[in-house]
Amino acid sequence: MGTASTTGWFFSRGQLKRDGWESVVDSSLDGWTYTGIRIAELDDAAAQLPTESVERIVVPLSGSFRIDYTVDGAQYSQKLAGRASVFHGPTDVLYLPTGAGLTVTGTGRVAVAEAPSTTTFPAAYIPADVVPVELRGAGRSSRQVHNFGTPGNLDADRLIVCEVLTPAENWSSYPPHKHDEEIPGQESQLEEIYYFETAVTRGVTAPASAAPFGYMRTYASEAGPIDTLAEVHTGDIALVPHGWHGPCVAAPGYDLYYLNVMAGPGAERIWQISDDPAHTWVRDTWTGQAIDPRLPFVPDPIPAAPERTAS
Repeated sequence: MGTASTTGWFFSRGQLKRDGWESVVDSSLDGWTYTGIRIAELDDAAAQLPTESVERIVVPLSGSFRIDYTVDGAQYSQKLAGRASVFHGPTDVLYLPTGAGLTVTGTGRVAVAEAPSTTTFPAAYIPADVVPVELRGAGRSSRQVHNFGTPGNLDADRLIVCEVLTPAENWSSYPPHKHDEEIPGQESQLEEIYYFETAVTRGVTAPASAAPFGYMRTYASEAGPIDTLAEVHTGDIALVPHGWHGPCVAAPGYDLYYLNVMAGPGAERIWQISDDPAHTWVRDTWTGQAIDPRLPFVPDPIPAAPERTAS
C-alpha cells in the first residue's frame, strides 16, 4: 500500500483491514518503520499474534479480555478487566516483550500497540488504578493523558504509548509540535500513530442521528512534506512520519479520544518535542487559567485482575 502522496497518511476505519483485524499498521506500509498498531472488534472470539521481534502493549478500548501468551517457552494467562469505553477513564493494560506470542479472547474493542525490538524486558501487568493520569494544559486546551506506556512509567525497549481524552470544544496536541529530528537534550526522532474514537459528550442527550467527530492537523517540517487536515471518527487512524502535528480538536457536543503509539531509531527511549515557533507563545496564556472542570473523566469501578499464572 503506497503513501507517496503528502496527503496519504490518514486512513478511515477499515481501510487498513487485514488478517481478521479491523486495522493493521506495520512496516508493510511504504515509508513506515518503527511503530505498529492492530485494532480488533471481538464478539466472544479470539485474535492471535505470533512470536515476532516486536514488543507490544495490549489496551482494551471497550470490554474485557483474557490474554494467553508465551514468554521463553512458558505459558501465561492474564485477565484484563477493561472498561465500558475509552471515555470511562483508564484501563488496565499488559506489556509483552519481544518474542512473545499471544492470543486475545473476549468481547469488545481492543488495540495492540507494537514496535520492533531486540532487547527483552519483563512482561508487565499495569492495573487501571495505578495508571498515571495527567491533566495537561488549561482552559480550552485542557486534556487528560493516561501515561501507562511512557518512559519512567514502563520499562520497555522502544515503545512509547499513552492515550488522550479531549472534552467537547477543547484543543489538544497543541501548540503544534514535532519530533522528527534527533537533537540530544531537545528533540527525539519518533514516528507516531494516532488512533481515534469519538462520542457524544458526557451528560448530554443526543438524537440517534448524532455523528460524533473531531479534526486533526499535520503539516510539513524540514524533515519532509506532509499535509493532513482530516475529520476524524471512531476507528480512524492518522500516521505522523514527520512534521508539525496539532491541533486535535473536539467538536462541540462530542468528546475526542486518541491512542498514541511512538517509537524511533534513537539510542534513548525518550519523548522530547519542539513547538512550532509561531505558536509556542500560546503556552504562556495558560498561566492563571484553571483546568477544565469537566476533567478528569472518572472511571467506573474496575475489579483487580488476578496475577498472571504459568501453566
